[in-house]
Amino acid sequence: MTQDIGFIGVGKMGEPMAGRLLDAGYRIHVFDARQAAVAAIVGKGGVAATSPAEVASKAETVLVSLPTPDIVKQVALGAEGIIAGRAVKTYVDLSTTGPRVAAEVAAALAEKGIAALDAPVSGGVGGAQKGTLSVMVSGPHNLAGALRPLFEVIGKYFYIGDKPGMGQLMKLANNMLSATTLAASAEIMVMGVKGGLDPQVMIDVINVSSGGNTALRDKFPKAVLPRSFDYGFTTGLMYKDVKLCLDAAEALHSPMWICNTVRQLWSDANGAFGAESDFTNVVRLIEQAAGNIQVKAAKKA
Repeated sequence: MTQDIGFIGVGKMGEPMAGRLLDAGYRIHVFDARQAAVAAIVGKGGVAATSPAEVASKAETVLVSLPTPDIVKQVALGAEGIIAGRAVKTYVDLSTTGPRVAAEVAAALAEKGIAALDAPVSGGVGGAQKGTLSVMVSGPHNLAGALRPLFEVIGKYFYIGDKPGMGQLMKLANNMLSATTLAASAEIMVMGVKGGLDPQVMIDVINVSSGGNTALRDKFPKAVLPRSFDYGFTTGLMYKDVKLCLDAAEALHSPMWICNTVRQLWSDANGAFGAESDFTNVVRLIEQAAGNIQVKAAKKA
C-alpha cells in the first residue's frame, strides 16, 4: 500500500530528498513558495498543494526542509500552516532550526494532538542526492522508530534523544565544527601559499597527517583550487547555523571562546560576499586580507 506523506520546502536539499522518497514508493503531497520547485516534484509523480495546511490535510506525516527558523515557525504554526491541517499526526523538521524553536513548535503542535520530531540532516546536496545524509532524530522514541524506514531512504538514521531540540543541538555542534574547520583550513592554506608552498601538495600531506579534515579533503579540491566557489551551501546559511549554535551554547552557559571568533569571520564573509554566495568564499576573504593571495591549482604543463 502506498503511503501518503507531505513534503514542504523542495529547494537544494529538499528536492533530492523528496525525489528519493518518490523513488522509494511514497506518494508525496508537496508545497513550496516557488512554483517551479513544486513543478519539478510533480513532474516526478508528486501531487501539488496550495498551502502547508492543504499538505497537512492530505497526509498524516509531513516533513519540512526550510532555510530559517522564522520560516519554519510560519509554515508549522501560521494560519495556513501545518497546524491547521485535518489529517496530520506527525510533523518532521529536517531543517536546521535550533533547539529553542524546535521545542516551541513541538509544544504548540502537541496542543493540537500533533507529534513532532526534529530530524536535521547533514551531508550537503551530494548526500541528499545519494541518500547518504546523516539524519539526527529526536522526539518520542517509538515514533522515531516507526519512521526509521522513511529516514533510511534519505540517509543514515541516528536517534539522538527523546526531548525536542536534541537533534537540533547535535546538528549545530556538527555545523559549528564544519564552519571552524573550513575557516582554520583557509587561514592555513593562505599562509602556506604566501610562503611558497604548493596548495595541492599541502592538501596531500595534511590529509594523510594529523591535520586531515573534510574542508581539505572535499571543499578545497572541489571548489577552491579550481576557483569555482560552488560547493553548494550558502554563506548566509552557514552564518545562521553558527549563530544558532552560539545561542544554544549561551542558553546552556557553555563557553565558546574559539567559536565566537569563528562567528565574526562568518559575519565578515556574509557581509563581503552576500548571503547567497557559496560558503567557500570565506577563503577569498582571508586571501584578500593576506594581500590578494590565491589558493589555486597549478596550471598544467
